[in-house]
Amino acid sequence: MTVSWKSETPPEQVRITPMGWLRVGLRGTALAILVFGCLLLLLLVRLIERPICGVQRPVTPFITMFVCRNAFRILSLRFDTKGARMHHPGIIVANHTSWLDIFALNARKRIYFVSKSEVAAWPGIGWLARATGTVFIERDRKKSNEQKALFAQRLKAGHKLLFFPEGTSTDGLRVLPFKTTLFASLFEPELRDILYVQPVSVVFHAPTDAERRYYGWWGDMDFGNHLLKVLATQPQGRVELTYHAPVAVQAFQDRKALAAYCEATVRKGHMQMRKQLPEQR
Repeated sequence: MTVSWKSETPPEQVRITPMGWLRVGLRGTALAILVFGCLLLLLLVRLIERPICGVQRPVTPFITMFVCRNAFRILSLRFDTKGARMHHPGIIVANHTSWLDIFALNARKRIYFVSKSEVAAWPGIGWLARATGTVFIERDRKKSNEQKALFAQRLKAGHKLLFFPEGTSTDGLRVLPFKTTLFASLFEPELRDILYVQPVSVVFHAPTDAERRYYGWWGDMDFGNHLLKVLATQPQGRVELTYHAPVAVQAFQDRKALAAYCEATVRKGHMQMRKQLPEQR
């Protein structure tokens, strides 16, 4: 499968009206207070939680969930989910549309994202990622054993880790082929027999009469402009998540077989959800 869609003309930049700029100010202020106020609370709680519980985080993930649920209320972006969340030890994999996925996937379940190490150095976002327990990985084969050990430590502690096997965000209209690299850690002897994987399909439905790629964020699209567009939009569209049935890692021969199954499941769910609404332009 090719990714020639990246060369397509991106959505036209939305012109923000005076009322839109008012919404940007009101929503942006409320969102900043919510995120950074709760970040301060999380750091204070973590001062007590860390020495008592170590890698375990029995309290702080609920603060993250509170932030993400209320972020959608502030944005007036409708949020729907189907399917049961996994209770087995293991990981969650999902397709990736934009930065909004982070809020969507954190809003209903205590999870910890797996992200490339460069994100840790990003101003603002890096602080939030570290505070919420993100697992940072480096694309360096020399450190593969070290990263496998870190995965094992977090998974044995009962953490639900989440990563995006596509390796990039998209226009939201498709699911790209899943990369198999991170699936390899699940087949370590001490993990294979105890872990499960839950595929999740995520679809952003554009506002009425808006282009279908409205919430997609990919390539060299500017984060600031995308954020302003989302803050200004009224009425908003909605985001929909389908949690598919978890599968045991030991039921698959290797990482490629497991990745292929997850990709097919996520893609099928993604296509079904997109067909539920009349086609937009």
